[in-house]
Amino acid sequence: MRVIVQRCRKGKVEVNNKLINKIDAGLVLLVGFTEEDSNKEIDKLVKKVVNLRIFDDENGIMNKSILDVKGKILSISQFTLYADTKKGNRPSYIKALNGEKAIKLYDKFNEELNKYVETVTGIFGADMQLFIQNDGPITIALEA
Repeated sequence: MRVIVQRCRKGKVEVNNKLINKIDAGLVLLVGFTEEDSNKEIDKLVKKVVNLRIFDDENGIMNKSILDVKGKILSISQFTLYADTKKGNRPSYIKALNGEKAIKLYDKFNEELNKYVETVTGIFGADMQLFIQNDGPITIALEA
């Protein structure tokens, strides 16, 4: 399981020029799964995401979590996180989990996040347009 975490001032996702969801200050997550992933990886990365101290405290030091700042999360499914470009210039996505299995894990991941932080999503498998006003910019790659 891979999660790209981006601290944002604003984030929104559209499909066919229609707003699906948006957040103000918080985190935008790009989330991908592979065959070996299970609830164990979900639990580990949910805890990591909600406790990741990447928000500024009163002294301008990254010392606060999404829980501390009461931000929101925009979670976007992203199978391309498992792109393999070792051979040639056309990425292979053979390591990405197929849609039927991936959506179950993705839904579970978001359900668990929602226990801690309000989490909204795009539309799994859709051609989405993602707009992120990255804050910092702060971007961190997590893997379980």
